[in-house]
Amino acid sequence: MSFETTKELANGSIIPRLGLGVWKVEDGKEAVNSVKWALETGYRLIDTAAAYKNEEGVGEGIRQSGVPREEIFVTTKLWNADQGYESALKAFDESLEKLGLDYVDLYLIHWPVEGKYKDSWRAMEEIYHSGRAKAIGVSNFHEHHLEDLLKDATVKPVVDQVEIHPTLTQEPLRRFLAEHDIAAEAWSPLGQGKILENPVLVEIGKKHNKTAAQVIIRWHLQNDIIVIPKSVHEDRIKQNFDVFDFELSKDEMEQIDQLNTNERIGPDPDNFDF
Repeated sequence: MSFETTKELANGSIIPRLGLGVWKVEDGKEAVNSVKWALETGYRLIDTAAAYKNEEGVGEGIRQSGVPREEIFVTTKLWNADQGYESALKAFDESLEKLGLDYVDLYLIHWPVEGKYKDSWRAMEEIYHSGRAKAIGVSNFHEHHLEDLLKDATVKPVVDQVEIHPTLTQEPLRRFLAEHDIAAEAWSPLGQGKILENPVLVEIGKKHNKTAAQVIIRWHLQNDIIVIPKSVHEDRIKQNFDVFDFELSKDEMEQIDQLNTNERIGPDPDNFDF
C-alpha cells in the first residue's frame, strides 16, 4: 500500500507528513539524542520553537545525525514576548543563530497575540522574501484570527499548527483551512497521552497489531493532517514512525471521529494568558 509521506504546501514547499515535536524536551543531551534518533529512524521533519528553549540542542542533533541539511525540514516559532515588527525580525535572527542554521523551512507565529500578530506577520513576510524561511505560517490561530490576518497579508500562511487529537478533532477549523489551502498540523496529537487507554483505540490497534498511539498517528495522516508526536525515548520515537504499513478502514476512521468531545488539553487561543 503506497502512502504519500510528504505534502506540498501552497507555496510549493514540500513538508513531511510525520515529524518529531520537541516541546518540553530538555536542551542539551535530551534534545540532541531525540533529534538524532528521529533522523536515524527516517523522520525528516523536526518541530521546535523559541519558547521551548531547546533550539541549540535541536541544531546540534541535526549536525550530529549526518543527514544532509537539505533533506531535513526544520520548523521554529516566534514567541509572544517577541511579537511586533522589529522584535520579530530580531527574534528570528536569534533562533537561526541558536539552531546554527542559515535558514529554516517553516517559521510560525506561535500564538495570535492581539494587536501584535499583524505587525509580526509583516516581519514574517520580509523573512520569507529574504529566503531565510522557506515557508511561513501560524500556530493556534482560530478562523477569526486567520480572516483578520488574510485581510492585509501579501503572503498567505501555508500552515496552521493547532491542538488536534481524537477528542478535539477541530473539524470546522480544518474545513476552513482546506478551503483556503492552508495545511493543518497537529500539536499534542496523542492528547498528551491521556487517550492512549481509550478502549476504542486499543481495540482498533489490536486488529492491526499496532498500539493506540500508532492508530492515532495513522488517523491524523489519513485525515491529511501533518502530525508531530513528541517523545524522548528511542523505542517510542521508532514506534511512532512505524505507521506506513497499515491502513484504517472508513468504519475505523468514523469510530475514532466519534471520540470527539471538543475537549482541549492546552489553552484556548481566545483566552490564552499571554
